Amino acid sequence: MEKYERVIISGLEIPFWDLVWFMVKLTLASIPALFIIYLIFAFLGMIFGGFFHMIAMPPPPL
Repeated sequence: MEKYERVIISGLEIPFWDLVWFMVKLTLASIPALFIIYLIFAFLGMIFGGFFHMIAMPPPPL
């Protein structure tokens, strides 16, 4: 097992416009990620929704 040393950051200087540009890129990068997550949940909703609808359906009349 490796032994880790503690690191303390006492001061961090980032120019304001560099930080703004980073936040803009982060926001733009999150749009495709949210779209992919939406598609995954939509697919799972169709699968589980159909499965539970099949289980909860009343039997057909005789």
